[in-house]
Amino acid sequence: MSEEEICIKLRELVERIAQRNLAEGILLSGGLDTSILAAVASKYIRLKAFTCAFQGTTAPDVEHAMLVADRLRISHYIHYFDDEELYEAARFVIKTLRVFDPMEVRNSSTIYIGLKLAKDNGVKSIMTGDALDELMAGYPWLFKYEDKCLEVELRKIWKSMTFSSIPIGKAVGVDVKTPYLDPEFMEFAMKLDLGYKIREENGQKWGKWIMRKAFEDILPGKIVWRRKDPIEVGSGTTILPNYFKSKISDEEFESKRLKYLKEDGVTLRDKEQLFYYEIYRAEVGVPGSKKPRGKKCPQCNSGIPENTNFCRTCGAYPV
Repeated sequence: MSEEEICIKLRELVERIAQRNLAEGILLSGGLDTSILAAVASKYIRLKAFTCAFQGTTAPDVEHAMLVADRLRISHYIHYFDDEELYEAARFVIKTLRVFDPMEVRNSSTIYIGLKLAKDNGVKSIMTGDALDELMAGYPWLFKYEDKCLEVELRKIWKSMTFSSIPIGKAVGVDVKTPYLDPEFMEFAMKLDLGYKIREENGQKWGKWIMRKAFEDILPGKIVWRRKDPIEVGSGTTILPNYFKSKISDEEFESKRLKYLKEDGVTLRDKEQLFYYEIYRAEVGVPGSKKPRGKKCPQCNSGIPENTNFCRTCGAYPV
């Protein structure tokens, strides 16, 4: 197939998966993944979009999501959460996902707040853009690989990928729809030539390249060619490591770090992780398994599958 034929097929495919997974709302980051779904789904339903950001931070998701919502003329709810709401979200996420990995908590806390916002506004089902980065090589760290190694890395990702929006949605009471996990889309994406996933455009390498080309006449250029930002960057929660540095003294951190290393056998890397671990310890208990499946994390003693080098519980990498 030619590039244009693939673009046509992709647009038709996204129409089908969006219709099969229609929801009342969408968590709109203003990134490529959710913006494509919003553009397609809004043709079939009066879609409500939800965007959340940490107050007082530079949160690029807000500006980009507003641009998309204005273009599509859809209802857009923007919510700025404060410290207290973030603490509540972190506690909920840690208890629900059973993790104290700082990056996971930062990202998933924003997801929780967005899902709760949707529910508070009467929305019972919501779409997310989960899985497009995994299926279409959207992560910048993948750009360094040649095709053979890239294929291996992608297959590893496909085998282990999980999305926190699903268990969080279930716990909140919102039905989470993930169109990109539709079997038809997954099959197409997994078989697609790697040259259509990562390609250079105007002197810069881009992941999800063919998705950008397929929708470049439908969405604003600022959205189509927006770089990949993790949720923590887009929502402003990336400031949390520095935030906790100012909240917890060096003396308190060192004292508790040694205490939990001695009593629990858990290695804590920084003050932010200490804050999350104390919630984890109170809500879940001391991590670890007497009979772990696979191998054991050297930093928290949780079980890790043999074919992975990342601990989902504490975020240790590589292990």
